[in-house]
Amino acid sequence: MQEVVGSTPISSTKEKSVYEFHRRFFYYLSSLYFNQMNIKQEELKNNQIRSYSFLEEMYADPYFPDFLVDKGKAILIELCAQIEQQQPKDLDALYELSHAATDKFNELQEEFDENDSEIETAARDCIGMDFDFIARSYGFDADMEELIGTRDW
Repeated sequence: MQEVVGSTPISSTKEKSVYEFHRRFFYYLSSLYFNQMNIKQEELKNNQIRSYSFLEEMYADPYFPDFLVDKGKAILIELCAQIEQQQPKDLDALYELSHAATDKFNELQEEFDENDSEIETAARDCIGMDFDFIARSYGFDADMEELIGTRDW
């Protein structure tokens, strides 16, 4: 069966690779755009998200420096803003956004290490639950493990 993107059939491996490159590049540019916006949680449209306490368990534990947890919270708020802006139509599109956010948590891991902390079991569970809450709040029945499928923590 031939793959179709929009109304255009994609038949060759090269066409698929070009499509995949452009798709990923679009998400990268979107990520840069949202990084520059410095979105505040109270500016988001979703009422559940606006009132939610992100990474609450990590803030409650002194093992996790608040300034790093703040960075993690910003990643999650940025993910919410991207969902609101791009309005993913299916789980694959949502997973693309959540994987980009997870990759940012992967980069943040080094800073945790430098501050005698790490994204370990308790943090992983807390972060995963917040990804799951975000997906459900925007009407997706997503697999939590797949939402953070690119994690290396």
